[in-house]
This record gives sequence, C-alpha cells and structure tokens, in this order.
Amino acid sequence: MSDASAPRPSHEYIVVGSGAGGGTLAARLAEAGHSVLLLEAGGDPLQLSGDRLPEDYQVPAFHAFAAENSTMRWDFFVRHYADEEIQQKDDKYTADRRGVLYPRAGTLGGCTAHNAMILIYPHNSDWDHIAQLTGDSSWSSANMRKYFERLEDCRHRPLARWIHKLTRFHASRHGFHGWLTTEVAIPMEALGNRHLRKVLEKLAAKASHKIGARLHRLRWFFKTRGDPNDWRMVKLASSGLRLVPVTTQNHVRIGSRERIRAVAEKYPTKLAVECHALVTRVLFDGSNRVIGVEYLKGERLYRAHASPSNGPGEPCRAFASREVVLCGGAFNTPQLLMLSGIGPAEELARHGIEVRVDLPGVGRNLQDRYEVSVVNRMKDDWQMMSGATFTKGDPQYREWNASKEGVYATNGGVLAVVKRSKQSELPDLFCLGLVGKFKGYFPGYSKLITEHRNYLSWIVLKAHTLNNAGTVTLESSDPRDPPKIDFHYFNEGSDKEEKDLAAVVEGIEFVRAMTEELRVKGVIVEEELPGQHCRSDRQLKQFVRENAWGHHASCTCPIGPKEHGGVVSSDFRVHGTQGLRVVDASAFPRIPGFFIVSAVYMIGEKAADVMLAGVKN
Repeated sequence: MSDASAPRPSHEYIVVGSGAGGGTLAARLAEAGHSVLLLEAGGDPLQLSGDRLPEDYQVPAFHAFAAENSTMRWDFFVRHYADEEIQQKDDKYTADRRGVLYPRAGTLGGCTAHNAMILIYPHNSDWDHIAQLTGDSSWSSANMRKYFERLEDCRHRPLARWIHKLTRFHASRHGFHGWLTTEVAIPMEALGNRHLRKVLEKLAAKASHKIGARLHRLRWFFKTRGDPNDWRMVKLASSGLRLVPVTTQNHVRIGSRERIRAVAEKYPTKLAVECHALVTRVLFDGSNRVIGVEYLKGERLYRAHASPSNGPGEPCRAFASREVVLCGGAFNTPQLLMLSGIGPAEELARHGIEVRVDLPGVGRNLQDRYEVSVVNRMKDDWQMMSGATFTKGDPQYREWNASKEGVYATNGGVLAVVKRSKQSELPDLFCLGLVGKFKGYFPGYSKLITEHRNYLSWIVLKAHTLNNAGTVTLESSDPRDPPKIDFHYFNEGSDKEEKDLAAVVEGIEFVRAMTEELRVKGVIVEEELPGQHCRSDRQLKQFVRENAWGHHASCTCPIGPKEHGGVVSSDFRVHGTQGLRVVDASAFPRIPGFFIVSAVYMIGEKAADVMLAGVKN
C-alpha cells in the first residue's frame, strides 16, 4: 500500500502546525540551514482582517477576547462525561453542540496566540519520569533545563541578568539570550486603590501563614524573588507565594508567531510559511516511509472555526526529502494520524479507513488539568478598572498603547499561590487570584469581564492529575470535521480513589480560608461560586464534579513502547513508520507541571537537537 510516487521534494522537512512545538522546531531547523515548509491551517493574526485585531492578539489583558475572536478561534465542544444526565448539570454545557466549549486557536502561533501567557517551569519529576520510562537519559531533568535556558530571554530578574552577563552563570539558571521574552505580571502599585492593595497584601500574608513554615518560605521568596522558574525553587519542588512570569515583550504578547516570522525574515530561503493550509493526510511510500502530505488550501476550512467556509478548498500536495513532523496538538495530531491509517484498527475500520499501522494508543490517554473558580463579588470596584470597556478606545487601552503600562499590560492575575494537597507528593495546586469574573469557558464567557468590575476570582488548578481515561476518536473520515473528544471526568475516569476530586476540594477550602476575613469585614459582599450554601465536603465534591473544566489537553500520542499504549519513541518517531514524528502536547506520557506550554516549547527545542544530530550521524 503506497501513495503515488512523489515528485522531487522542494523541502527537507514539513512541519504541520505552528504552535509552541511546531513553531519552535521549524524555526530551529531553518536556523541550522535546513529547508522547512511550515503548514498552518489558519492565518496570521497580524495580517487577518477582522474585528478587534490586532489588539486582541497583542494586548495582554485581552487574552479572553483573543480566545473568542471570531477570526482566530476554533471552538471544540468536548464531553466531560459520556453520561448525558451528569453532563447536563454543568451550566457551561451547550446543548445544541452536546458539549462544553474548549477554546483552541486556528492561527499562526497556535494557542500561544490566545493563552494567558503564563510560563511556569514543569517539575523535574516530569522529565525524570520520561527518562525512566524510555531508558533515555537525555530526558533527565538535569539535561532538559538547558532547553529552557536556550529559549528564554528573562527580563524580570535584572540583577541575575547582570551577574550572568559578567560571569556567564547565575544560580537561577534563567536564559537571558533566548527568543522568548519573559516579564512579570501586575505589580501591586498598578492596582490604584490603596484599600484594595491592602486586601491583596492581607491575602498574601494569610496564604503564607496557611501553607506553614512561614519564615523559611519568606526567606526563599526574597532570595528567588518569588520566581517559580528559578532553578533553586524548581529543584526543591517548593510551594508558597509566587510571582507569575508571562511571555510578553515590553508588555506585548510574544509567542511562536514572532519566532516564526523573525526566522523566516532572516532565512527566507530556508523557512517557508504557508497559512490557510489544512493538512488532511500524511503520504507514504511502499515501505511506510513518509514522503509528504496532502492539504486543502483555503480559509476557514476546518469546521471548528467560528464561521467555517462552505467552499471545498484547493487540493494540494507537498513533499519532503527527510521527514514530516506533526505538531497539531492533542486533538488534531491523533485525528491526522487516524485519517492517515495510523491508529486503533477497529476505529479506522469503523470509518472505512485502510489500516497502515495498527497503533492502539493513538487518541487514548487523553489528560488535562481540573480547574474550578471561586468567584467573589467585592463591595467596591477595582479603581484600575474604572471606565474599562476592553476596547481600543478606552482609557486603559490608551495608557497601554502610549506607555505599555497599566492594567492592560497584564493578564489580570494579581496573586498566585502554589500548594501541595494531602493527596500528592508534589505541589499540585496552583491558586491564581484574577481581577474579574471568570467561571470557566462557554460561548460569550469573555463578556463577563467587561460587564463586571468588582470581582475577584480564584482559579484553583489541580496539576498532576491521575485520570488518563480520556479519548479522541474520529467523528467521520472527513478531515474537515473535528474529532469526538471525551475526557471521562472523575467517576468515569481512572482515578478510582478520587484523589483528584479531594485535592480540588482542598484547594477551594484553602482559598476560602484566605478570604474569610475579607468576607466577615464586608470587603467581599458575596461568594457567588460555589456559594455560601455549598459548605460540606459532599456538597463541594458535587460542585467540582458538575463545574470543573480544563484547557491543557495533552498525552494522546504518548512517548512509550507500543505494547504499553505508546505512540512515539523517545526521539519522537511514530512507531511502525519511517520519517514521521510528533512534537506537541500529545507526546507527553503524563501531563507535566502546572501550565504545559513551557514544556511544549522545551520539547520543540529538544526535537530540533535530536533531528539535527540524526542528520550529522
């Protein structure tokens, strides 16, 4: 079984997808002197014509509006439960789509074009687990740190930067010469209202007291500046108060799009970027060696787009002399593999797709965070939000546009606490205080931010989740149809002891304890979610079951042996094929850290090293 013989390839490599994995990899291969074709199904957010662009992309505070921007967004509607009765209890459920909104970005840069820009280093155990699983020591945490140092340009540790410039070393092991700029989120002074600043200062003190070992933690906070990416903090897997590093440059969003465009401009004969190119199938020769891809050329062809096109698209083919790398993410990469005849044989047969490689792990092992929100209505508006409409003409935008200062220079996060629950050996709860009303994703969720200026929402994020029972399967054999996505939360999942559930409840109780004094004093008028009626352990668990969500989908083409559900080897090669690799969030065997984008950027850099070493050898 083989596809038609290929004409002479025009590129050495084809990379499918321009997100944190694909964009990083394509740029690094091109810098090394190799010709790369980067295919992206969407357009460039700075070249698209649409409402609220380019500001939705560029302004950090507009990230929620970027996720709902009709020009960039891909709307997946996912199942948290197969059981319809349970699923319908979530008020974020959209009945006519039979699922809950899961925002993705169909644009150059992938989801780095709409995320909240938070960049937090994974735990060392995440890397060491892959090294142990594969027997490949290059995945060890000691080795993986160099990829973070390679890509980062840290701007929020000026003293460390100065010491590094003089000595070429600093104990923080930040990168100071990479392409991805990191700055810090909102300083207390930007909040304007002195009284509300004191609210947050009290919350910070309360958090430090609640976690315990206060003097020891405060000493480390000042030594490392509360920096979660400081290598000393990482080695200790520590908890406590944290600043939140974000990927902005002079308080303007930066991501893989900027990396791609910079390299394409510098090496125009090496990196070719083709937007509006929806890849539909991988092409092989008779020995299961990849020779290229088929794609449809045209705008808005994928039916997850907010306004999908009815046009057929122009069928095209592209051919590579060396390799094809799939970087479409946890939903689209397994879909493309299955459409190409690689996946569970029974799933392929169900859709009339000829089996090329029976690989049962494709689309299995879907994992995510669990998140819930504790939403508090304050007595007073946030002064810094006065007159804010989150549009181009308001006072806050004018301040950001003129000086790159003020609340729009931030992602809205004002305080973060890392905590270890009783269910985990590692810190597994990330509690983020957010100025605004946020209770998860549903169509129109960003409107809540513009309509309410007196809310403090605590996002409780549960990392290192134990549930790996989620699946991505084909809706049809039509590559324009999004796949079926079933996460199988809690009682439907693999965490039979419900440790994840207990940990999330513990997180809710923790942030409630921090804010209790403010409620008693009337600074907080009402806790709207979960609500004061929801107090007992049983009630809180039910609230979490019905309201939790996630937005870090991963692990659907995991590294590991085929017989144990693995899809790719430790060097990212798809089992049973030649010249085909996967480099994106789907490749992790288990979900890493708190926010996965840092880990995805890092494997993009690692994959480039692996592939370039292969060429030399």
